[in-house]
Amino acid sequence: MSARQVFRASLLVFVLLQALAVAADRRDGQHDFDFEIGTWKTHVSRLLHPLSGSTAWAQYDGTSVVSKIWNGRANLVELEADGASGHLELASLRLYNPESHQWSLNVLSSQSGVLGVPTVGEFKNGRGEFYDQEPFGGRVIWVRFVISDMTADSCHFEQAFSDDGGRTWEVNWIATDTRVKP
Repeated sequence: MSARQVFRASLLVFVLLQALAVAADRRDGQHDFDFEIGTWKTHVSRLLHPLSGSTAWAQYDGTSVVSKIWNGRANLVELEADGASGHLELASLRLYNPESHQWSLNVLSSQSGVLGVPTVGEFKNGRGEFYDQEPFGGRVIWVRFVISDMTADSCHFEQAFSDDGGRTWEVNWIATDTRVKP
């Protein structure tokens, strides 16, 4: 085998190993939400007037029910909670995209009857981060939704807004869920 053939074979092996490493990094995340299937007690804190300098929060307690769809490639969250500020009824259809290995979180409220802008992202190192841009107060802002502290019996959700391109974030939604034992 000539030096040129050895070089070409070595280069081909190197390129193939790099492609395999990239493929391994793109793990299949279609079961990322499996931990959450079931019924949960939820405590929600909601900032009443985001991006206004307000520090007034509303507190709600209720239930979230998460149902698996399409063998885990999608799920439906139904949240109902009550507090001094009223009643919340929200649904979130979460859809897994096997090509991008990302999830889109599609939230709607019974009050508006309108499907919101999909928040898109993925799980890495035990944390889910999802982003979108949407209109708020006459301008377009960034939205970040984080899922963290996931265990078999609890998890934490946090939404934040940024009106400066993501340099600073203001948290406006915090939910702590605890599994309801069957």
